[in-house]
Amino acid sequence: MNSPASSVFTASSLPEDAIELGRFMDAWGVKGWIKVQPHSADTQALFETTHWHLQPPEEALARGFSAFTGCVSATVAEIKHHADGVVARLEGMSDRSQSESLKGVRIYVPRSAFPAPPEGEYYWVDLLGLEVFNREGHALGVVRDLMPTGPHSVLVLEYTDTQNDKPLLAERMIPFVDAYVDQVDLKARRITVDWGLDY
Repeated sequence: MNSPASSVFTASSLPEDAIELGRFMDAWGVKGWIKVQPHSADTQALFETTHWHLQPPEEALARGFSAFTGCVSATVAEIKHHADGVVARLEGMSDRSQSESLKGVRIYVPRSAFPAPPEGEYYWVDLLGLEVFNREGHALGVVRDLMPTGPHSVLVLEYTDTQNDKPLLAERMIPFVDAYVDQVDLKARRITVDWGLDY
């Protein structure tokens, strides 16, 4: 650890239930703040967790990166929404050169550290991989992503289209709103929706 930001970090290991929530993009201002690119429109866990686990950028983006090696942890001093994004400052960071050295760093938080969501609300990471069935019991696919579209999110499902000679992976999108979603059962890893096979 030989960068200007090295005193900010503590060597650690990535928790087994760690979820990658975003990455550092670039310096913001001159006082150690850095732009954060969240992986989801749901940023509650980033804002309510004071300790982040950090890993270097992926190999393809890590050219010249020397802020740290392996996994480290850092304390979040300040975080806020700015314009259409998020900016944060880590404890011990006070100048632009420190934040510039962290470009591309990946941010992880243990799932166990997430605050409990309000009744009827869910974290996007908990919906990934759930099987989706309609009221008639037909399998519609598996949740691959949750796409924000302004007023609500859309479930992006992946399923195998067997109507052609060659089965193909296909996508189906369902608005994640009460009008279409009957039940989310996290224990059974199942979502029931009012949605036809031909929609």
